[in-house]
Amino acid sequence: MSDDLPLGRLEDLPADYVDALRALNLVPLWPSLRAVLPPARPRPATQATHWSYQALRPLLLRAGELTPIEKAERRVLVLANPGHGLENMKASPAMYLGMQLLLPGEWAPSHRHTPNAVRMVVEGEGAWTTVDGEKCPMSRGDLILTPTGLWHEHGHDGSAPVVWLDVLDLPLVYYMEASYHVNGTRQAQRSERGDRAYTRGGMVPTPVFGRAGKRYPMLRYPWAEARAALLALAEDQPALESVQITYVNPETGEDAENILGFHALMLRPGQTLTLPARSPAQVFHLIEGSVDVQVATDTPKAFTLAEADTCCAPGYTPVTLRNRAAQAPAFVFVADESPLHRKLGVYETR
Repeated sequence: MSDDLPLGRLEDLPADYVDALRALNLVPLWPSLRAVLPPARPRPATQATHWSYQALRPLLLRAGELTPIEKAERRVLVLANPGHGLENMKASPAMYLGMQLLLPGEWAPSHRHTPNAVRMVVEGEGAWTTVDGEKCPMSRGDLILTPTGLWHEHGHDGSAPVVWLDVLDLPLVYYMEASYHVNGTRQAQRSERGDRAYTRGGMVPTPVFGRAGKRYPMLRYPWAEARAALLALAEDQPALESVQITYVNPETGEDAENILGFHALMLRPGQTLTLPARSPAQVFHLIEGSVDVQVATDTPKAFTLAEADTCCAPGYTPVTLRNRAAQAPAFVFVADESPLHRKLGVYETR
């Protein structure tokens, strides 16, 4: 049957027939078939959307004045995609984004939950996240994992506000009706840190006398190391078009977490890079520089990212990034749904 042929509509059916179906919790497929199985490619609800940090930062700081941490537990402004409805708090089908504020002297209490989370530090010094007993200092550009089921809490010993970008697979876990949290008590902090044990690529600690394996041996990925790796890669391979690294589990080489993927991308001075259309949605957060973003949706969208700005692009859509600076590189944090798509067998590049 041709995709051009119209299918029967629900309103074409007799009312008594529709009532009889509904009484038995039955639904005819054909009136909705094209909606759930569109021809040739999906029709994403995700809209290309830009969140300006300069615009949202005053509102986040005001939240700190209006709501004490004891009343909020986690003081967050959610970066919601209008294509999914703001009340659904989604950036994409599987990604939730939030800007979280912690003020000097505050402690966000320990809890654990089923969704996986990461924290990309946006500004400030002196805060820390304790994950499964490991104290992870938080500096600008650092990536901190809080994987599913692990206890975590946040504290702040500094003198100025600290803000980070939360990225969770909450929409997927909530859709699966598997989302919940459990509150805990303050954790005892260990001195060992995975980011010190796994400092160099290609080298991992050797368990000569045996040790308990960890599913997530590295919880903090310092920006200083990631930035240096990108610069070294660009210098070593001057013809390389896409200078990008992926945050991985240093023991297995697999993605750092099991649902969402996390990457750091460097644009050379003045570089324009067009990323292919891929099935997963993507989020871009600018760590350093100034970047123009063009998203080739049916109605193309264009944004200019200043430092700490965030934007998202739906899947199956080419994205072009341009470094606005002619003399300095730009650095972008990228989150996407690629591990999930690969596990489901639906990953595509077009």
